[in-house]
Amino acid sequence: MTEIIKNSTSLNNQWPKDKQSFFYSIVSYCFVFPLFRLFFRGRTFGNFNVPKLGPLVVVANHGSDLDPPILGHALGRPVSFMAKKELFAIPLLSQIIRSCGAYPVSRGSSDREAIKTATNILKKGRAIGVFLDGTRQENGRVNTPMAGAALLASRSGAYLLPVAIINSHRALGKGNRWPRFIPIHLRIGKPIPPPVKRSKLELEQTTNHLKETINSLIDQGLLPHK
Repeated sequence: MTEIIKNSTSLNNQWPKDKQSFFYSIVSYCFVFPLFRLFFRGRTFGNFNVPKLGPLVVVANHGSDLDPPILGHALGRPVSFMAKKELFAIPLLSQIIRSCGAYPVSRGSSDREAIKTATNILKKGRAIGVFLDGTRQENGRVNTPMAGAALLASRSGAYLLPVAIINSHRALGKGNRWPRFIPIHLRIGKPIPPPVKRSKLELEQTTNHLKETINSLIDQGLLPHK
């Protein structure tokens, strides 16, 4: 695995730095970081595993609406997520979500169109965020993973970065109108190489590997007190 990371770093030298926009930085340091670090006593472990350059598919469990902003601002590089195209028609909101790396996907559009859009972003050397189940899970784990992340990695040659978001489903899960200010921690795993082929079997194997890795990180629980 060390050799994989070294090879990834070497390949990434060809990519320009994925810079944060000014507005992205403002949202990060004035809103998301204080909310995550202070109210939810947020901590991360494994940031040294995050490739700083080149295409990257960040793959995580999904238990809360808090997950996208936290994941998009806690890894040390911008992470893009798909958002409904209609949101980009709202003036102020459009500026916010676009500056934070969101990209539009038409309502009712095919999976093929969404995959194509995300692949083009990856080919520019940027990072894409994917929740493995697609929707929020009440238990905060990966339960029924989809192969979209593995397919994106295979199409673009991007490494997959497993990330466990611990406790967000308890802080603001399905059916909760108000947040509970309990600790939310992130455990970041080691990068996983993309599938060599796009066969159904290989995509499923990579997807199951991601599921096992993320759930194993979740099972490690919250980070110990300093």
